[in-house]
Amino acid sequence: MLRTILILLLFSGSGSFASGAEPEKSVIQIICASQQPVWDAPWRFDSVRRAGGSGFVIKGKRIMTNAHVVSWDRQILVKRYQDPRPYVAKVRFIANDCDLALLEVEDETFFDGLEALNFGELPKVRSTVVTYGYPAGGEQISYTRGVVSRIEMQGYAHIGNRSYLGVQTDAAINPGNSGGPVIQDDNVVGVAFQGISGLENTGFFIPPPVISHFFKDIEDGTYDGFPQAGIRLVALQNPAYRRSLKLAGEDLGARVDSILPIPSTQQVLKEEDVILRIGPYPLGADGTILYQGNRLNGAMAFQEAQHGGSIPLKLWRKGEEVDVSLPVYVYQEDRSVGNQYGALPRYYVYAGLVFTTLSLDFMKTFGRNWADAANAELVYELYYRRHEFPNETRSEPIIMAAVLADPVNANLTVRSRTLVDRINGIRITNLEDVIKAFDTVKNDQHIIEYLPNHSFECLDRAEADKANLNILKTYGVPKDRRL
Repeated sequence: MLRTILILLLFSGSGSFASGAEPEKSVIQIICASQQPVWDAPWRFDSVRRAGGSGFVIKGKRIMTNAHVVSWDRQILVKRYQDPRPYVAKVRFIANDCDLALLEVEDETFFDGLEALNFGELPKVRSTVVTYGYPAGGEQISYTRGVVSRIEMQGYAHIGNRSYLGVQTDAAINPGNSGGPVIQDDNVVGVAFQGISGLENTGFFIPPPVISHFFKDIEDGTYDGFPQAGIRLVALQNPAYRRSLKLAGEDLGARVDSILPIPSTQQVLKEEDVILRIGPYPLGADGTILYQGNRLNGAMAFQEAQHGGSIPLKLWRKGEEVDVSLPVYVYQEDRSVGNQYGALPRYYVYAGLVFTTLSLDFMKTFGRNWADAANAELVYELYYRRHEFPNETRSEPIIMAAVLADPVNANLTVRSRTLVDRINGIRITNLEDVIKAFDTVKNDQHIIEYLPNHSFECLDRAEADKANLNILKTYGVPKDRRL
């Protein structure tokens, strides 16, 4: 069942605080002017948009908020409680995978008289939490109380292709609460960040284990991200299958079904291994662990490690127990299937043909229902080929995003949004291949082949070379490439 996840922009706040203090004074209003690239015209930028969010003061004269509140920022302004003066802030650390960020304020007098809020532990299911914030529909701070209703691995909408620990509450977390703290027993126990469209009185906050991982990561001055084990675990609950593997008992052990092409993982694990324990956590036959009284997907145990760390595993392999240590690293090879931030899209323009990278961001240019509107070959290439035919996977599938109309390309019937297979006989696996194919092959005509049906188009090389600079000037493209 598909669920539409809404990132909660606008204003909100809540915090943990010293006894007797007024937490609302440490809740910060954030106003961010942001500008994203246009993914199907990648030399351009969208219009500047202003949106708000919340943050709260923590130790070290810093403000914690959500990454999505300040991503693609051009200007960040922050305001204190009931103070009309705006102060300029900047991003010090941003974690787009787990949707957290830390801000610094250029004028340190901003923090005069403000209490740094403290962090608590993961709250219990059925316990009460309070949010403080500026939800849409009003300018004054509001206070809402609710119950923790569920703790589980939750898809994080900001990055789009990662799941981390999340806490669900029926406290009102509405558009405007992003980045605000969630309070229990005078401590911050979460950062409000997203909700689910169509559900009332349901919101999610980022819990202390994720926040703690973020703080540990940035101790060296750089944010790396959450590591990935690179394996897919499947339940091992069939009694007959368990007996065939000579596994004792019925409750422990999930099977390694597939392994991503990560050399460090492939050296340690094998398909058909059965994992009995991950670190200190016994792994259930359904692929879950018991974490602080909550049944969670076993991926949670791998996420406790930092990038470059290792996790001890107990395996069942060929009828006996084996102890191994699995090194884990941040996995970036699937970044194109998640939302991307910070790095501008790569492109190359030749003879009016615009080539860029296939990605989720590009797919969203088809509109809200892009999965139905887009060419099925694009969806397959982005999401499925790597799993079904890993040996055929292109490291960077390339799209001809558009054709900038000019007499030199007037006879082309393929105009846009088509996957490029070959150019001048060279298989295209990344943007550099496109440039190489046009630059190094000196045929009189350039031949471009497309998928899925291997249709092709031709350009006269001499005419294309001659027209290229004029096309760039006509359409206001500052450079023919961004690599």
